[in-house]
Amino acid sequence: MSDKVLYVMYDDDHVLKHSAEKLVSKGVKIAEVFSPFPIHGIDPIIGVKQTRLGIMAFLYGLTGLTLATIGMRFFMITDWPMNIGGKPNFSYLENMLAFVPISFEFTVMCAAHGMAITYLLRNKTLPGMPAQNPDPRTTDDKFVMEIRLSDNHQISESELDGMLQEIGYLELDKKEIK
Repeated sequence: MSDKVLYVMYDDDHVLKHSAEKLVSKGVKIAEVFSPFPIHGIDPIIGVKQTRLGIMAFLYGLTGLTLATIGMRFFMITDWPMNIGGKPNFSYLENMLAFVPISFEFTVMCAAHGMAITYLLRNKTLPGMPAQNPDPRTTDDKFVMEIRLSDNHQISESELDGMLQEIGYLELDKKEIK
């Protein structure tokens, strides 16, 4: 079964945002917006849900803090105890203040790397993954709105074309996808 997709191109982000507001108010579901930079305020208009990346960052940071604590206790207390500056080397709790910078840095490193990898995996943009960009000009100076007819079965294609003509656009491309 194939689906018809409309790619509506704009050359200004404000015009795209205004068009999206008008289309959504008329009941049109916009599947995706492709842009060379983030368009602030477009997410609630087209119905993009809030991400859980902040929760994942906390969990990655907690993992980093746990690994740092286990590692420092093992290396500095259990495996190779050292007397540095006269500090006792038989208890982690008595040395914990000396380990705060390492704990903080490892927590931040794990949270940052975990978020970056999660972001790349979630958006399918790791190196080697095929790009799903409908037009290469959206990486430079154009903006594309993707409207799937299967998501808008209550609106005919001719009605949708009429709505788009009222709003105005730079280019309209219709494609069949399988």
